[in-house]
Amino acid sequence: MPASSPSAPGDLRQLRPVPAAELPDRLAAALDGGDPLLPLPGSGLEAEQVLAMAQPEIGVTEPDAAVVVATSGSTGRPKGVVLSRSAIVASATATHDRLGGPGTWLCALPQHYVAGLMVLARSVVAGTTPWQVGADLSALADALGRTSGRRYLSIVPTQLVRALQHPGLSAELAEVDAVLVGGAALADTTLARARAAGIRVVTTYGMSETSGGCVYDGIALAGVEVSLNPDTQRISIGGPMLFSGYRLRPDLTAAVLQQGRLVTADRGRWRPDPGGPGRRLELIGRVDDVVVSGGLNVDLAQVESAARSWPALGGAELAVVAVPDEQWGSRVVAVCEAGTAGAALPPSAHLEELRRFLSGALPAYAAPRQLVRLWRLPRTSSGKIDRQRLVGELSASWPRGAGAAADDDEGDQQ
Repeated sequence: MPASSPSAPGDLRQLRPVPAAELPDRLAAALDGGDPLLPLPGSGLEAEQVLAMAQPEIGVTEPDAAVVVATSGSTGRPKGVVLSRSAIVASATATHDRLGGPGTWLCALPQHYVAGLMVLARSVVAGTTPWQVGADLSALADALGRTSGRRYLSIVPTQLVRALQHPGLSAELAEVDAVLVGGAALADTTLARARAAGIRVVTTYGMSETSGGCVYDGIALAGVEVSLNPDTQRISIGGPMLFSGYRLRPDLTAAVLQQGRLVTADRGRWRPDPGGPGRRLELIGRVDDVVVSGGLNVDLAQVESAARSWPALGGAELAVVAVPDEQWGSRVVAVCEAGTAGAALPPSAHLEELRRFLSGALPAYAAPRQLVRLWRLPRTSSGKIDRQRLVGELSASWPRGAGAAADDDEGDQQ
């Protein structure tokens, strides 16, 4: 479809719903001033939710709007993030500048969410053709054989963990010039294994509201300004890649866009840069990660970070959440994924072993009071752990105070 001319400021422009499969062909026109796009997921229910949220029959007033991308909705109903052409181009340009220049992007993520969308956008800005390699990276070898020059890939930690179980796939990843890993915390042990295999991992931090990753390996991209609230450690971000606002939700926009900066729900701290005189951003967790258990504050993100180093995990995925409990108020639960080939928690591993391991890093009151094995952790369609659903499932399986409050209790669920 040919690009239409942008309407005058204040006029309504049409919002075009587009199936994710059509995005590679349609995004270039949107970035060239055409009608803004609303990427739709393949699932019928998800697509209905996105359409209900975005109401495409109502036009778009932002003259520079290029895409309205839905958040994953892992903590509630999805929101529509309005991204301008200038924000998307600024993000793509800064990414290429950091990575060493434009290249061919290999796509392994859903294209209706920001991470996959930005793979397509970087390809448009670079003037290259994106290659689909599959969520399981099964087409990576073929893509590497058919492309040359610099190659880039963006994945989530789960994909990297599973790829490391296959030496051949790890060797293919080592041929990629930069493997961007974001969307969730990456365990230090996994990062070390990947780099030992020769994989050039770049950890990324960002969100839909920042046009994807805007901090690489703890250092902000060019033009990005990161600051921390001195009292709460809450992260705020400024820069040209910020979103224009939430679709049809000026109230939500005003709550997070303040004085031209995005006030995130994340907490961080500065660490000295071992490679130079500067500093790097280290994520601590979300502002709502702190719960009260037994009358004491417990930082779930801190517990999860420490528990990820438990040798018994063997690389398996882990999440730490809190569920309602009559005795403790909030019961801290460690949930391990048992279905990851070659990286499953052995049956011999018990709660007390985990608590002993954590005793050197955490006070006893902060350690998990329950250890649960799930065959698969629930995930959103973007690959993130669906913590809201996980808490719901655990609460239904073990009601308040039902056999899970004692320190040495353990629950197994297949």
